[in-house]
Amino acid sequence: MPNNKVRTRYAPSPTGFMHVGNLRTALYEYLIAKSMGGDFILRIEDTDRERLVSGAIDIIYNTLKTVGLKYDEGPDIGGEYGPYVQSERKDLYKPMAEKLVKEGKAYYCFCTKERLNSIHSEKSSNGEFSSGYDRHCRDLSQEEIDSLLSAKVPYVIRQKMPLKGSTTFEDAVYGSITVENSEIEDQILIKADGYPTYNFANVIDDHDMHITHVVRGCEYLSSTPKYNLLYDAFGWEKPIYIHLPLIAGKNADGTISKLSKRHGATGFEDLVGMGYLPGAIVNYIALLGWCPKENKEIFTLKELTNAFSIDGISKSPAVFDYDKLNWFNAEYIRAMSLEEFTQIAVPYFKSVIKKELDWTKLAEILHQRVTVLNQIPEMIGFFEELPEYDSDLFINKKSKTTVENSKVMLNSAIEALEKLPEWTHDSIHNCLIDLAQRLEVKNGTVMWPVRIAASGMTVTPGGAIEILEILGKTESLKRLNIGLSKLA
Repeated sequence: MPNNKVRTRYAPSPTGFMHVGNLRTALYEYLIAKSMGGDFILRIEDTDRERLVSGAIDIIYNTLKTVGLKYDEGPDIGGEYGPYVQSERKDLYKPMAEKLVKEGKAYYCFCTKERLNSIHSEKSSNGEFSSGYDRHCRDLSQEEIDSLLSAKVPYVIRQKMPLKGSTTFEDAVYGSITVENSEIEDQILIKADGYPTYNFANVIDDHDMHITHVVRGCEYLSSTPKYNLLYDAFGWEKPIYIHLPLIAGKNADGTISKLSKRHGATGFEDLVGMGYLPGAIVNYIALLGWCPKENKEIFTLKELTNAFSIDGISKSPAVFDYDKLNWFNAEYIRAMSLEEFTQIAVPYFKSVIKKELDWTKLAEILHQRVTVLNQIPEMIGFFEELPEYDSDLFINKKSKTTVENSKVMLNSAIEALEKLPEWTHDSIHNCLIDLAQRLEVKNGTVMWPVRIAASGMTVTPGGAIEILEILGKTESLKRLNIGLSKLA
């Protein structure tokens, strides 16, 4: 390894959206590298040609850029150990596999899909474990192999796995793990289409790119002996393995299972589309499987880098809790300046309100009340159009309002507000407070009917004064008169 420098890589397959589990892997790889002064590399693993999804590579680029995971080497910026797209490295893999064939560590397998399927069916019918290959081609004579190759019979290249003994590896999170070699199938290295399998390309690329730490989900624990047997076959130094705990979701019956769409949105873009802030998402998923040494939950990416350590990663599944994500998001929104919040909120305002309002004042009453940005349209719809409502809304025990006294309050408020020479927060406030004093009632006895008439809702962002100011004098008086007619 060059200068023993820590090097991690995020190596996604462009097969769809960015799942939060994928993003957590990328985040931890970034944090491990940066916390130890190392390099973070992006590599695109596109050898599974059948599962490629158009536009998925752009999703990877955009997501990493959005959350601030800046890589030191990658397909779009280059680097010393490129190319960084596996399909562009295709010519590297087959010669490596054929080298193992020549050394007696791998072999050509000419078995057809039909034969492999028949093995599977036969073992299944006998109640046996059915995924293993029976090594039919492992000991073909050289004469048979040459004949089949000359006849251009399709083949794959498989690695010869040891038939006896066991393979042990150390994982930084899960400790020492041993697998019996008899349980390991002769894995395919090169597929019939000439492309390498995921496992094979992974090992070649990680070695060529001097990757020191391999970070991935715990579902790959059982595959790790295969990787190590490949490192052994080539005589290469093995990386440090760091397997991450499962991210689970809560099921309706209270149990947990691997996070999936049935638990709700699980893609980064979906969560952003629902109104979650990228920073809040990253902060939250950083704590799904990692515990900081200090009693703290809110971290910037820089703070995460400074605080992160591998020994804080847990073995136990982490449950994705949308309520907890809501809390993080609300904290991030409240920490914004009013100017920053207004900027991200305006598109939500304009999705509902077609007329021009004072967006800053609208943002001001929402800033400390919004948890998730997609709540905004429902909260502010009444500014665009007064909803239908019943006169019963004017009755409120706490404010001591009835249908009868609400009629008096509204009538008096309309008369007083019509006389205002200027329509500002202070002038509306002073007008309505003075009115309550003159009528010898509590402030709420005036404010409640005014707010109901202005909004048609019992729960609103902001009180009567803020709503009237934003609506403007003409629209406000129009709505108060509508409310008065309902009471009549």
